[in-house]
Amino acid sequence: MFTGIIEAPGVVKKLSRVEGNLNITIQSPFTHELKVDQSIAHNGVCLTVVNIEGDTYTVTAIEETLKRSNLGNLRAEDEINLERCLQVGARLDGHIVQGHVDQTAICSQVEQHNGSWKYYFDYRPEAGNITVEKGSICINGVSLTVVDSHENSFSVAIIPYTYEHTNFKSLKVGDKVNLEFDIVGKYVARLLPSTSQ
Repeated sequence: MFTGIIEAPGVVKKLSRVEGNLNITIQSPFTHELKVDQSIAHNGVCLTVVNIEGDTYTVTAIEETLKRSNLGNLRAEDEINLERCLQVGARLDGHIVQGHVDQTAICSQVEQHNGSWKYYFDYRPEAGNITVEKGSICINGVSLTVVDSHENSFSVAIIPYTYEHTNFKSLKVGDKVNLEFDIVGKYVARLLPSTSQ
């Protein structure tokens, strides 16, 4: 379980395909604290550390993960948002995030607003996911609040700290991002059709 509060950005150092899987080697400032078999969220995707070497560690994304997320689009030297799992007893500063990406979205617009930024995203509505204004959404692992909510699009506002300390600073129109919708909202949406019959 995660909170959507990015601990640090990492840098992709190596990518290698093994059959349908992608091994991703990442340089991070906390590699020396990791151990094999530990779970870390990468752009919001929970992956297991399988190898540690110096200041880099390696995780494996399977074919299903690559289909559902933007990890298959990574290139060497790309920055990736990292968060280690929540410790029992720690403050929950963001919202409850599972590290299970529901689908991707495309950045459709970026606006600068006198010291902050507003990002707009479009996503496929047929997946059945929804947003609500002032509700929570996780984008590339970052816990954010929805500003404008529509059937297949929404916007979020980004403060300077988040902009500088995540890969939002390199996000541009046309880029694909990972979305994890609010877990409570997903259960409510799933239950509503059955209760209205």
